Amino acid sequence: MILFPAIDLKNGQCVRLEQGDMARATVFNLNPAAQAQSFAAQGFEYLHVVDLDGAFAGKPVNAEAVEAMLKTIKIPVQLGGGIRDLKTVEAWLDKGIARVIIGTAAVRDPELVKSAAKTFPGRVAVGLDARDGKVAVEGWAETSQVTVLEIAKRFEDAGVAAIIFTDIARDGLLKGLNLEATIALADAISIPVIASGGLASIEDVKAMLTPRAKKLAGAIAGRALYDGRLDPAAALTLIRDARRS
Repeated sequence: MILFPAIDLKNGQCVRLEQGDMARATVFNLNPAAQAQSFAAQGFEYLHVVDLDGAFAGKPVNAEAVEAMLKTIKIPVQLGGGIRDLKTVEAWLDKGIARVIIGTAAVRDPELVKSAAKTFPGRVAVGLDARDGKVAVEGWAETSQVTVLEIAKRFEDAGVAAIIFTDIARDGLLKGLNLEATIALADAISIPVIASGGLASIEDVKAMLTPRAKKLAGAIAGRALYDGRLDPAAALTLIRDARRS
């Protein structure tokens, strides 16, 4: 299980949103590279980054901030937001991103995911963000009519590295992960699933390490890390101990 600290980028700053609403953004750090460095120094093994402006614009917007992070840290970075064509996938991977996350395009253009995953094995993840079980797109501004499971199944044999499943209703609100829905998804497909949205405390990390959650590949932590509700050292120690046993 990997715990991914999240950096969401808006106007070149590190922010957290509530339920994906750009009008409900809290700025946590004016310097995303310094924030990335801080997470690496705390012992995190992998960073999760989202270009929020890019998700709305349909193309990368915060490239400068992302590139500054890549120069600052050695740990791998997965990046989503505004990745809608193969050229953008390739450009980010060339710049040193370990794994790209395709969200909106996974709904609108599944062939893109399949060809990207085939061209770059192990380096393409799919971000599925759900509102009431239906997948939301365009930076969560629109809700589609398809369910998370329907879309996940499309990529079952495509070589996708992971599916990042976010429950929008919980995102940024510290209500706890929606483990029921996330585990149900992981049990229904063979692609590794990463839980996202609402991680609130060490209890969520403990729940991720129980036998029923053993198929989950990780979880993303955002606001709980920024406002001190989740102690990074305690969380990472729990995960390391679980791996040893």
